[in-house]
Amino acid sequence: MTTNLHPGRGIFRRKPVGDIVEDSDTGLQRSLGLWQLTAIGVGGIIGAGIFSLAGAVANEKAGPAVLLSFLIAGIASAAAAFSYAEFAGMIPKAGSAYTYGYVVLGEVVGWLIGWDLLLEYTAIVAVVAIGISGYFNELIGFLGIDLPAWMMGAPGTEDGAAPPGSYKINLFAALLCLLIAFILNQGMKSAARFETFLVYLKVGVVLLVIVVGAFHIDAGNYNPFFPFGISGAFAGAATVFFAVFGYDAMSTAAEESKDAQKHMPKAIMYSLAISMVLYVLACLVLTGMIPYQQISGESAFASAFTDVGLPLLGAVIAIGAILGILTVLFTFMLGVTRVGFAMSRDGLLPKWFAKTHPTRKVPSRFTWLIGIASALIAGLLPIGEAAELTNIGILLAFVIVCAAVIVLRYRRPDLPRGFKCPGMPVVPIIGIVFSIWLVTFLAPETWLRFGLWFAIGLVIYFAYGYRKSKLNQSGRETAIDQGE
Repeated sequence: MTTNLHPGRGIFRRKPVGDIVEDSDTGLQRSLGLWQLTAIGVGGIIGAGIFSLAGAVANEKAGPAVLLSFLIAGIASAAAAFSYAEFAGMIPKAGSAYTYGYVVLGEVVGWLIGWDLLLEYTAIVAVVAIGISGYFNELIGFLGIDLPAWMMGAPGTEDGAAPPGSYKINLFAALLCLLIAFILNQGMKSAARFETFLVYLKVGVVLLVIVVGAFHIDAGNYNPFFPFGISGAFAGAATVFFAVFGYDAMSTAAEESKDAQKHMPKAIMYSLAISMVLYVLACLVLTGMIPYQQISGESAFASAFTDVGLPLLGAVIAIGAILGILTVLFTFMLGVTRVGFAMSRDGLLPKWFAKTHPTRKVPSRFTWLIGIASALIAGLLPIGEAAELTNIGILLAFVIVCAAVIVLRYRRPDLPRGFKCPGMPVVPIIGIVFSIWLVTFLAPETWLRFGLWFAIGLVIYFAYGYRKSKLNQSGRETAIDQGE
């Protein structure tokens, strides 16, 4: 059923579910099976979190209780994951939280979430690229290779070899972003093979850490288990929460799944479950191998194996970590390009960006735009400034998705759902509360940047998106609560 637009509700017009369901002409190629989707999810979740963040949290906040930090964060993340899974099985379209918000809460909400994710995901790509470049610089130094100082770090980063005021760029990080954009532009089938291979390699490295490290555990290192108190485990959870999402970016690839309604919910749950098991076991091994006070915050596992007399294995783990973390770049660049593609297709951004490559069936224009934007951020900003762009938006998306799944369950209980979020409405509410709680840990500067980005987004929406929106062009809005 359709209605005429009401002037006072125009910005809250909702995209009809009938326009969202799968059709035969999506513009994207359906080539991803269940395990390829799961690999993309695992690729987005397991990255710097296990190779460096776990060590930093153990050393500074939680001690051996870091494994509880991951469990707490995992439970909270699962509350949101259940909500994502219900939507992914019901609305198998590109865009993830943007699309879900658009359908349930209205156009302006969908726009703000999409606009937010464009910044958040792009910044995550840049931050991870900067992190990998740090490992690369250390490896270059270990091999005795002397590269020009101007290409080894962003302006403002310390480097005694660079003259004061000289021009600098983190060239390796910038090139990494462009490389991932190039790989994504080769077509989803080829790109997914690359991602799956690296995920297998990464999981293999983690399993190597767990199996070999288990033989070097000293139970005495677990005492005291709560050196910073129980509150330390919760404080650690607030930090590592950002290492237990990634399935949200994976869900943006719904239109490239062979059977999205069946596979997407499973892939979301499988990827989180696999990642959490590996996180907990790895933390158990890490804190058992050496005292938490001696754990490195930057290269935790590589340093731990060096400390127990296995430096060669530590080097292998470091190289594996570099290659494995590449999968995070892949997953989040995939996510941001599909969000942008969906927004462009809906008319909220210029449709020029939504045009797909005629043979590879990927949004190549938007992919190169994001590749260049992330390369500029990675090349020209220190990691601390880039990282501040990545936190608040993901939590806001979680709040919106958890709230939307409750609203739609009661507004349209008749809609077919391939997967239902259990414990309705308690489980989504847990996701909302935990996400809002984590927001309180963010610095005022983060809120300022976030508000500025939102203000820019609203200007663009009212100047362009509101008028060019497909819903505005067709002169209709959904009546979800009345049926379609």
